Amino acid sequence: MLLDRHNYHLFTPLLYQVATSLLNPSDIAYPFRAVFRRSRNVRFRQAAVTGVDLKRRVVRTHDGGDVPYDTLVLATGSENDYFANEELAAHTLGMKTLSEAMRLRNHVLACLEIAARAASDEERREWLTFVIAGGGPTGVEYAGALAELLRMVLGRDYPELRPEQARIVVVEGLDRLLGAFHQRLGAYAARALRDRGVEVRTSTLVEKATDEAVVVSRGEEIRTRTVVWSAGVRPADPLSHHEVRRSRRRRLEVDERLRLTGHADVFVIGDAASVSGNGGELPMLSPPAMQEGRYVARAIVRRLGADPDPKPFRYLDKGTMATIGRRAAVADVHGFKLAGTIGWLAWLLVHIYYLIGFRNRAVVLASWGWDYLRRDRPIRLILRSEADRVAASVEPEPREDSADG
Repeated sequence: MLLDRHNYHLFTPLLYQVATSLLNPSDIAYPFRAVFRRSRNVRFRQAAVTGVDLKRRVVRTHDGGDVPYDTLVLATGSENDYFANEELAAHTLGMKTLSEAMRLRNHVLACLEIAARAASDEERREWLTFVIAGGGPTGVEYAGALAELLRMVLGRDYPELRPEQARIVVVEGLDRLLGAFHQRLGAYAARALRDRGVEVRTSTLVEKATDEAVVVSRGEEIRTRTVVWSAGVRPADPLSHHEVRRSRRRRLEVDERLRLTGHADVFVIGDAASVSGNGGELPMLSPPAMQEGRYVARAIVRRLGADPDPKPFRYLDKGTMATIGRRAAVADVHGFKLAGTIGWLAWLLVHIYYLIGFRNRAVVLASWGWDYLRRDRPIRLILRSEADRVAASVEPEPREDSADG
């Protein structure tokens, strides 16, 4: 039995391209029921997991149901972390889910429409200023894609606006971008963003945000209507009411076979799990989660066959990648540091490979080709969906005490 709040698998590395009008939501999502169409022993249930009773061995869902288990795999992922700052949570835009990416796309496009009819240059500059909090892969990729979008449409589709009126500011608390990458690759990313007109501010924190401004370190105020949050995530914890061991980052501690400490029938993988590797805790990225998922699947099959436990889990680091824009990306693969066009091509190939479904691969590749050759992003629709009681009953709004299954 697979439980999830949504009825689709989401390829999160390309969320920023939905937010910048390059891809449609359906291009990076694939229905679970289609994925498991030929898996006769798999059942899917759309439900939000609200908790787990480890003693009774049941999973509680938002509709009040209890789902019993013999073996449980927790892969609840992560959510935005605002470090207990409710003001930042209320006045910034996240990009962790498909709905957040769509909201961000609608917001940016609406800002352009409002700027086009603004009465003064000062007001116009506020609507055309975009602050991105966080200089990790998500922040860097979104900043590069947004800069390309604005360069394409300002002065062309919006003759009232000039490209030089737009301002994009990336704010990073560390002393460089892409802190998880080699220093040389982080420096390249900063140069590539600046070449695209993006302001890069390192050793700088976002301290305060309102609907009309953001305050960064040393009290500087930037007038803006858009603050994008990519500065931190925290694990989504369905065991919040249990006294189980957690790491300093609040991830659930597991043993060397990815079993929850003290509970041999519960596996934890992905962002929710504190797994040791490479001299520290494995990062909250998709490659460790995928390897952990394959390991646990094999472990469960061996257990059903009464085979002995497999060897301890060992993560094979295949490298990390981030793209800045057209023919500009960085990659650290098995010690090889790639930047520029070769890094960009490697990034394209890897992301096409990991997309689910031939249709999605073909459509995404075609969209990338159109964008590269025509310098055009036609998916610029401001869409709003009316609330529906039936849909809300199977996909409830997120709550503080809930986590995705």
